This record gives sequence, structure tokens and C-alpha cells, in this order.
Amino acid sequence: MAHLFRDLSLGHSKRESTPPPPPTQPQPMPTKLTSTDLQSPLGQLASQLSDSDLRLTAYDVFLAVCRTSSSKPLSTSASFNSDSPSYNSPGQNHNHNHSPNSPALQRSLTSAAASKMKKALGLKSPGSSSGSKKSPGSGPGSGQGKSKRPPTVGELMRIQMRVPETVDSRVRRALLRIGGGLVGRRIESVVLPLELLQQLKQSDFTDQQEYDAWQKRNLKVLEAGLLLHPRVPLDKSHNASQRLRQAIHAALDRPIETGKNNESMQVLRSAVMSLASRSDGSFSDSCHWADGIPLNLRLYEMLLDTCFDINDETSIIEEVDELMEHIKKTWVILGINQMLHNLCFTWVLFHRFVATGQVEMDLLYAADSQLAEVAKDAKTTKDPEYSKILSSTLSSILGWAEKRLLAYHDTFDSVNMYTMQGIVSLGVSAAKILVEDVSSEYRRKRRGEVDVARSRIDTYIRSSLRTAFAQRMEKADSSRRASKNQPNPLPVLAILAKDVGDLAIHEKQVFSPILKGWHPLAAGVAVATLHACYANEIKQFISGITELTPDAVQVLRAADKLEKDLVQIAVEDAVDSDDGGKAIIREMPPYEAEAAIANLVKGWIKTRLDRLKEWVDRNLQQEVWNPQANQEGFAPSAVEILRIIDETLDAFFQLPIPTHPALLPDLMAGLDKCLQYYVIKAKSGCGSRNTYIPTMPALTRCETGSKFQGVWKKKEKSQNSQKRNSQVATMNGDNSFGMPQLCVRINTLHRIRTEMEVLEKRIVTHLRNCESAHVEDFSNGLSKKFELTPAACVEGVQQLSEAVAYKIVFRDLSHVLWDGLYIGEPSSSRIDPLLQELERNLLTISETVHERVRTRIITDIMKASCDGFLLVLLAGGPSRSFSRQDSQIIEDDFKALKDLFWANGDGLPADLIDKFSATVGGVLPLFRTDTESLIERFRRVTLETYSSSARSRLPLPPTSGQWNPTEPNTLLRVLCYRNDDTASKFLKKTYNLPKKL
Repeated sequence: MAHLFRDLSLGHSKRESTPPPPPTQPQPMPTKLTSTDLQSPLGQLASQLSDSDLRLTAYDVFLAVCRTSSSKPLSTSASFNSDSPSYNSPGQNHNHNHSPNSPALQRSLTSAAASKMKKALGLKSPGSSSGSKKSPGSGPGSGQGKSKRPPTVGELMRIQMRVPETVDSRVRRALLRIGGGLVGRRIESVVLPLELLQQLKQSDFTDQQEYDAWQKRNLKVLEAGLLLHPRVPLDKSHNASQRLRQAIHAALDRPIETGKNNESMQVLRSAVMSLASRSDGSFSDSCHWADGIPLNLRLYEMLLDTCFDINDETSIIEEVDELMEHIKKTWVILGINQMLHNLCFTWVLFHRFVATGQVEMDLLYAADSQLAEVAKDAKTTKDPEYSKILSSTLSSILGWAEKRLLAYHDTFDSVNMYTMQGIVSLGVSAAKILVEDVSSEYRRKRRGEVDVARSRIDTYIRSSLRTAFAQRMEKADSSRRASKNQPNPLPVLAILAKDVGDLAIHEKQVFSPILKGWHPLAAGVAVATLHACYANEIKQFISGITELTPDAVQVLRAADKLEKDLVQIAVEDAVDSDDGGKAIIREMPPYEAEAAIANLVKGWIKTRLDRLKEWVDRNLQQEVWNPQANQEGFAPSAVEILRIIDETLDAFFQLPIPTHPALLPDLMAGLDKCLQYYVIKAKSGCGSRNTYIPTMPALTRCETGSKFQGVWKKKEKSQNSQKRNSQVATMNGDNSFGMPQLCVRINTLHRIRTEMEVLEKRIVTHLRNCESAHVEDFSNGLSKKFELTPAACVEGVQQLSEAVAYKIVFRDLSHVLWDGLYIGEPSSSRIDPLLQELERNLLTISETVHERVRTRIITDIMKASCDGFLLVLLAGGPSRSFSRQDSQIIEDDFKALKDLFWANGDGLPADLIDKFSATVGGVLPLFRTDTESLIERFRRVTLETYSSSARSRLPLPPTSGQWNPTEPNTLLRVLCYRNDDTASKFLKKTYNLPKKL
């Protein structure tokens, strides 16, 4: 900081080299001092004494006590230098024998010695008193012409107190006269105003008006010192006070004749001396007329003000040490001691700093340094009067400081940080003395429990930041109103969050480094305060949010960022603290902005999913599964639901939130369930493989040698219709469950399954663009995959494929399978009609079903055809019978069936055909095996299966439907349909099977 005290010498700075004509009246205070809101803590006088009156009275006291430097009796302390014309009024004769030199006032001022006091107070001084600099002697009323420097202490004081030479000369003459009449007495035994009234006549003044004013001033001083503010309290029984009051009031109304023999003057003197000579036991030979509080303190304040340059109000004169040495001589009259001096001087330094615009930091630091002396005094004294003044002074200093510190953001900035540091130091010092040495409450506590400095700084930080926050709120609201007609204006709380964040950074960079000297967690306290202020607003905002709007998200994101920034500052500030900043962090309960965003997003997701589910129900009820709806043969509703899902995902990733990866699983799970619901609804009512397989007819013997009468056929058809799934029964007359429509459903489920992969890849792309996404969001597939729908699609395609296959074979082609194949004579009812119908259906399927699932459906049709073929051979009812010679026909027909699906290499792969025709291939050799061998094999297998229980009688093996050449029921059924007597006799004897159902 550039030093502001470049020229502190009152005797060498900024003075006019040519003075104006000497005035005859006291000079007013220079206009450089600004008015302040500070009331003097030294007390308000009850009398009508102006500052000018007090200053002149203080000068009278100063001249009186400094007539000797050793407090010798007046008879030996000499008088004033009669050779100095400035001490004589025109035409005044002096007796040189009665006016010896006054060594105190006439002592020459030193010129080169640096001020010890300024060093002690930390006030920087120039290296020497340069003759080129103007002295106090060149100021107004000096009468010294171009003198560079006041020659004596007395002359310096006169200039500093702005006393005209005529006034100074008049007082000196009066003091000479007083001294001549009081030989052998000390100056403190004299009531100075009374003696001045006695010694000076109207003829000593230029006019009657000046004399009247002078007389009234001295009378008011007597009134103030003896009646209004006496050092020794007045006794009601002491009638001198009443006499004095009456005498003063009479004299104020009409000027008093001050001659010695004047009765009014004698009454006045008698009353004054009676009151002034009262003793409190401490000053038996002193007159107490100016040592009562606050008169003495106000007079002393006037004297201390002379330490400042009258032309540069921020500078303390270089001669301050010598001047202060003489000022302290007034203590004997004013009743001042070192403690009161320290307190008054602290106030004067502080007040001067304030009154001169708070620009001179050395004054502030000098006041703080002097306050350290006051602190020492406060710990050693128990004087109640001193404590009262101490408390008043410190309260005034602290009140002024706190008025700025409780809202320091309005008072200070990066430019005046040094000022702030000094004011904080002064305020904290004052607070510590008040709390530790004045407060009785503090003494009742253990001192370790109270950290005054930390407590005060804590209060300043919280108060100022609350004020600053309120201002930012008002500013944010104004910004919002100003931009309401602009596109996409920011919400108030979003603006506020940014402003508060900027405020926190500014606090950390500018103010916290200063305040940390008294509070180790200054920045932490600051951000905790801001956090709490914003918490009041954001929590109220969160409680009122009902849906996810752009404004709501902006505010919540801004709040979340602000909170993270504030906590980071607190953590960094507390890194070296004892508890690691836990106490501060506990002051910052989370805003839960992320949770609020999450809840809003979950609400948004739920609303979208509820609408989607309603859409699925409504559209699937209207879906007709038309193969001609589009070129790819899938349902329009699937196109629409996939579009809605895609739009929902796009909308989700466009939400201005920071937590897309965290909330994505909720959305994915919901969409997954909706799609699964669609798939389940799409296949609902379509039946399955078991829906179309007829119930196995009762085991019976074929009717050999007779024509089919149609009895089994009718019953079979009746039974099948009763056994079919109730869902299929509802399909009768419903075209939406026809074979082409089922194929459309299959295409639809396949399309959905395929689109799942596309959606999942698109989700990964979205995630890569998310601001908060991390690597694990891409490596962990759980959050970006559909889990239920793909499996449902696979299961649905499988179910529908089998349903189509078995529906074609067992329902749509039942007239050629059940009613035609091998009825009566096998050679005349072969497989060709069935193959023709199958080929027609296969052609339709090839044209309708997506190529990726076409092979599966054709494979299922082949499986269904093989199952139907075996069912005709092994459970075709009594209208079917086969001889060993028919086996070739059966094998040729089966080969033709396989060739249909082989399609000369354009159909199913050979290994697939072999795999699913293996069961039929294993059973067909039984039809060419001779009957005896079949019977023997049947016995053996049955005995092996049923062990010893089958030796007495062969049990009837149950029908499992799992045809196998080594399975008893399969062998038994081949025997049942064997057209020869051996088989008939065995079956009749063993099981007594009927020939008719």
C-alpha cells in the first residue's frame, strides 16, 4: 500500500507561506473534517458550551499548567518572556521584575529527532524535518510571516488550537496577574475561570460584545465544572450550590461587575471556592472545578486534537512528543490519569480516522495499537467510573465497526481490503475487552469456553452474507422481470444460484483470507451461510414442484451445481482443521436436488409408460393383423409402438438433467415391460401346439376285412372339437386368427426383437453424449438392454410358429389327414392330397413370413406333419389297418413327405429333415416286421419294463405319445393296426380289445 503518511510533520506540511491578516476571534474547525455518525462516548455536557468554548478553556488550562515545567509554586515557576512582543497587547506595560522566563512554553522545538510516540503507534515519519516544508507557524493567525517553524512549544500550541494572538496575549496577561497574587500556591489550587473573571476587565477586550461572550463562557465553565458535572457529588444540604446557581444565572442575564469589592463577585467567589474546595479524600490541596466527567474528558479531547496538523487533518505533527509532554501537565487540573489518557487518545485517533474519510490507515492501526494499552489497563483497574467510560468508548468503536462489518460486502471490496483488515482488528480488540474485562457474564464462565474473536467474525460473516444474499435475490428477481419478454428466460432461482456461486468465489478469494486470521474456518462459515440461505428457497421450490418442466430442471440443476461448489469450498477450507470440517459440513444438509430431479423424472417416466400401456390396449383391440398392411408383413401397431418408444428415449435424453445414466434403467425397465405386454397381447388367444393336437382315441382293434362305416370318423371329429382349447373355439369365425394373420403376428414379434438391438445401439450413442456418463455406463450392459421383451419375442415366435404348423396340419388339413390318409385300403388313400395341401400352405407362408423366421415355421410344419403322419399310423382308429405289404406304401409316402420339405435342395437342410424325421424313421420298420416277431418283441419289452409283475399277465401299457420302436405302447399300436389273424388272436386273448370304439 502506498504510504499515506508521506508528510506527517504538522510543522512542515501543506501550509500557506503567507498568512492572512490575524483574526481576533477563534478560528472555526477546518472543513476537511467530515461529519460522522459517531456520538462522543466521553459524555455529553449538560451546559451550553460550544466546541469553540471548550477549546479556548482547554487552552487556558494548558497555558496555566505550562507556565512551569516542574510544577513548582507560582512564585518560583516564573512567567512569560516579556521580550516577546507576541505576549503583549498594544499599550500594555509590563514589570520585567515580575515576569521571568517560562522554560516550558519558551523551550525551543527540536528539529531532527524522530517522534518516539509515532514509532510506538506504528506511524511512519519522514527522515527529517526539511526546511523546504512549511511549518505550523505559517498557518492562519500565526503572525509569523514566512517563519518556517514555530520557535516554541507555546507558539506551536497556539497555532494548533487556532487561538488568535490577541486572545493568547490577553490570557497570558491574566495569568501574570494571577501568579502575582498567589505566591506560594500550586496552579491546581486555583479555580482558573474565577481568577480570569477577576483579573480581566472590559478594557482588555476590543469591544463589549467580545467581553460579554468571554464572561459568559467562563461562567458556563464554572457551572459545568461545579454544578452540572462535579467531581465530588453535590450534597443537597450544601447551600453553596444554590447560591452559585443563582449567581451564575444572574450574571448570564446581566454582565457581572468583576471588581474585588463588588458584592456579586464576592458572592460568586464564595460559592465557587466553597464547592471547588470540597475534597473526596484524594486531592486535599486541589480545587475541583474541571476534573469532573465528562467535562474534563471533553477538554482533554480538545487538547489531544492538537496532535493533528490543522492543515492536513490525517497527519500527526512531528513535534507530537514535546506537545504531548506538555498536554499531560494538564492532568493535575483535569483529573486525568494514564488510563484515561490511553482511552481518550484511542478515541481521538479512531475518531480522526473516521472523520477524515477513513483513508489514512496509519491512524486506524495507531488506534488499534493504542487499544492494546487500554486492554492492559482494563485488566488491572476496578474503577467503576473508568469502566463506565471504557464501556461507552469501546461500544461506540465497536458499534461503528460492526455497522460496516455486519454488512461488509456493502462496505469493502478488493480495493480497500487493508481498511477492512484494520477495522476488523479494531472491532475484535474492542469486543474482546468488552467481553473479557467489562462483561460480568464472561467472568462467570470459564474463559476457555468463549473465543471472542472467532465468535464475532462468525457473526460478521453470517450477517453480511445473509444481507448479500437478500440483495442477490432482489437482483435475480429484477433480472427475471427484465428478461420476461426474452426467449427462454432463466428462472429466478437459477439466476440466484449462479449469483450465489459467484458470491461464494468472491468471498473465498477476497474476504476469507483476511477473516481467516481470526476465524480458521472463515470460508467454510461463509459457504455454510449461503448454503442455508439458498436452502430456504430451493426446499420451498421443491415442495411445490408437481411435474418435470424445463424451468424446474434448470433450477434443480443450478441448485445441485451450487451445492457441490459450496461444499467443495468448505472442504478445502477445513483441510487443516481439527475435525476436518465435519461441523461445517453438518451445517449443510443436502438440498436433495438430484433426488428431486430423479423423482420428477420417475414421475415423467411413469406418465409416459402409463400412456403407452393404454395405447397398447387400445390399438391391439383394433389391430386386424392384415398381411397387406405393409410390404414387410408386420402389424402397423408394432411400427407405432416402436416409434413411440424411440421418441420416448429421445425425449428422455433431451431432458436437461445430469443423471441420464442413473435413471435410464428405470425407463428401460418400464419400456421393456410395455413391449413385453404388447408381445403377450399379440400372441394371446392364438393357441399353441397342444391346442391343435387331437386327443388320443381309445385303444381299439382295427376292423379287418370290412369297409369303414364312418363311425370312428364322426366320433373322432366330435371328440376333437370338444377337446380343443377354449381359445381356439373362440376363433371360429374370427379372421384375425387365420393362418396369414398368425404369420403377421410372427413377423411382428420378429420385427420387435430385431428393433430391440437397434434401440439398444441408439441408447449407447445417447449415453456417450451425456455429460455425466462414465466408461462403466458403456461397459455395463444392464442399464441399456431390454431383458424381458427379447425373451418374450423368442418365446412368442416359437409358440406362434408351432401354433401355425399344428393348426395347418391338424386343423386346416384334417380333411386330408384324418379323413383321407389310409382310410380303408392304404393303396387307394395315399399321401398325395396331403402333400398338395401342404405345398399350397408352404407357398403362402413363404410369401408371408419374414425370411429370418421362415425356416423355423417350415421346420415346425414338417414336425407337425411327421407327428400327424405317425398319429394316423398309430392312433388312426379302427377304420385304418395295415398289412406287411403296406409298409412299402407307407415308406414311399413318408419319403415323399420328406422330399416336399427338401424341395430339391431349396427347402429345409437335409440334416434338419433327418433330425425331425428320425422318430418316424425309427417306427416305420415295425410295419414290415412279421407279426410273430412283433408279438415276441412286445412281450420282451413289456416284461423288461414291468419286471416280475408282468409274468402272469401282460399289463396294458399306457399311451405316452412318445413313439419309439422299443416302447411297449408303440409296439402294441402297430399290432392293433396289423391286418392279420395272429395279431387279432393275440390281442383278443391278451387284452380282449374291441374292434369298435
